[in-house]
Amino acid sequence: MTDQTPGGKLLLLDTASLYFRAYFGVPESVKAPDGTPVNAVRGLLDFIARLVADHSPTALVACMDADWRPQWRVDLIPSYKAHRVVEDSEGVEEVPDTLSPQVPVIEAVLDAIGITRVGVAGYEADDVIGTLAGASRVPVAIVTGDRDLFQLVDDAREVRVLYPRKGVGDCDVIDGAAIQDRYGVRADQYADFAALRGDPSDGLPGVKGIGEKTAAQLIGEYGDLAGVRAAAADPMSKLTPARRRGIVESADYLNVAPKVVAVAADVPLPAFDPALPAEPADPEVLEALAERWGLGGSLTRLLDTLAVKGAR
Repeated sequence: MTDQTPGGKLLLLDTASLYFRAYFGVPESVKAPDGTPVNAVRGLLDFIARLVADHSPTALVACMDADWRPQWRVDLIPSYKAHRVVEDSEGVEEVPDTLSPQVPVIEAVLDAIGITRVGVAGYEADDVIGTLAGASRVPVAIVTGDRDLFQLVDDAREVRVLYPRKGVGDCDVIDGAAIQDRYGVRADQYADFAALRGDPSDGLPGVKGIGEKTAAQLIGEYGDLAGVRAAAADPMSKLTPARRRGIVESADYLNVAPKVVAVAADVPLPAFDPALPAEPADPEVLEALAERWGLGGSLTRLLDTLAVKGAR
């Protein structure tokens, strides 16, 4: 299911993160012959070509959000991603009008190329990535603009995050040292740190009065979230009255936040072949898609790169 080839490398794409980045990074003037914007489609193809050329994976999985806001997370924290829901909809994510129609095109093109897509009902792409990274016996590079996935970094197992700065041609390689330098916590402490700090972009309130620096200080001093909470309950600890009060009053949130923030490691994955394709899985369908959507040089560059790097 995952690449076990000696000397191999598994590249995991947080696909939605990348096509959103492509959408906002490539002008909407990039259009299909009928005038439909395809900036996200072409941008993503160029991203993948660059990633494969630069990092030479033997396996590649485009991880998908089969459920961008899983009910089990919402049940624990109702505010989870609530600000991204379209008003008066049944949990539909607010997406730019000209991006939504491009997502099915992206999926069809990846399938025709033969790049494996994996999404599982009830889980986000993050969870698929966490499960694949945890099961891999070869080095893993996770490509994402989502800091939540920093919790998966594991130097001993060579699990790294490629965090794009501009496009994807310029990525920060996030390892344990980078996390320690940026946040003052270890990679294995990152999820507890994030729960304590909160994240407005995900609708996670955190603990009132505790920002990033204080969260890092507390996790560093007490080891983990359980240690921080134990210190808050101990009248002899060094915590200031304000911090103690904030932590104690946030008990309901802190009881559930770790499960919401933690990336699942036990997603029931379907059987699939992650091998990097050397040639298209369905050339006729791909040719029709290329003509219909005007994929031009973006598709050509990716196919040329896969012909060199694939199926080694």
